[in-house]
Amino acid sequence: MTKKRKIIIAAASAVMVIAVAALVAHSRAGNDKSETAVTTAVVEKRDMGSLVQATGIIKPKVGAEVKVGARITGKVEHLYANIGDRVKKGQILVRLEQDDLKARADQAEAGYLEAAAAFDKAKLDLERDKPLAKEGYISQQNIDVLQNVHDMAKARVLRAKADQDYAKTQLSYATITAPINGTIASVTTQQGETVAAGLNSPTFITIIDLNKLEVNAYVDETDVGKIDVGQEALFTVDTFADRDFKGRVTAIYPRAVLQENVVNYITLISIENSEGKLKPDMTANVTIALKKKKGVLAVPGAAIVREGGKKYVTLQAKDGKPTRREVKTGWKESTYIEVTSGLKEGDVVIINSGNGKK
Repeated sequence: MTKKRKIIIAAASAVMVIAVAALVAHSRAGNDKSETAVTTAVVEKRDMGSLVQATGIIKPKVGAEVKVGARITGKVEHLYANIGDRVKKGQILVRLEQDDLKARADQAEAGYLEAAAAFDKAKLDLERDKPLAKEGYISQQNIDVLQNVHDMAKARVLRAKADQDYAKTQLSYATITAPINGTIASVTTQQGETVAAGLNSPTFITIIDLNKLEVNAYVDETDVGKIDVGQEALFTVDTFADRDFKGRVTAIYPRAVLQENVVNYITLISIENSEGKLKPDMTANVTIALKKKKGVLAVPGAAIVREGGKKYVTLQAKDGKPTRREVKTGWKESTYIEVTSGLKEGDVVIINSGNGKK
């Protein structure tokens, strides 16, 4: 190999070594930069609210769902109810066959009229003969007999009147009306079918008043102590995911329910459903607003480090040297945490990607 060629190869090797060294240095510089890169946040005043979130189910209030049945046995002669129909209190839903009931009612009425006529006759006889007994024309024994006939006739009238009322009541059971205003949720009979009444009235129509619904929210035991009757609530349902419905806490069950080994307390939330869009058994995502604080100091939660039961933040000093400071915190809302001591408005805190619980 010539001397000239050796010089060229040595020069090329030196250039390659310099390029590799430069590349390594650049890579290290990049790593150092990513390791030292920080995000900062300014301590500022914010309005914060404390919220409790829970999942619930829409249910009818007590008395808003009524199951209608028959109190007598009979064939369904006319059925006026269909699922989804809106009905008013007193509106006729079902008529049972009632020919035999009408005949019995007519018979009872005739018996009453007969007893009443006999009573009127006995009363007239007694009132007519009493003056004659005083004059001595009729013995007291005859008056006693007339008095007994009068009293027996009066008792027969009372019994006949009771029989008549019973027959009319039985006849009225053949016409089934809506006990409340609402919407028919289910019908389990049909025209021409015979319903049999036993110890428990058979249910064949269910009516729900959709204006009287409420949310049964399952609130975790860690949050239930923060809730009071009267607090406002918002909730959404999957059917109308982009719409917030308003409500208000009306009651908190004193007894807990266990769901997947989690202790919850049912919290009742009254709702407005004048449009009829909400239906029973819909799943509701509930947010209960507890109260609000205005103008409190707050920092992003990622700026706080927990060590040994204490909380710290790292301040960005003006001279470039970060300093550590202990803080005390209050409420948490979304990604922000209230700072009750240790910082002042305008301080700059460092948010490192490594921040977290230790």
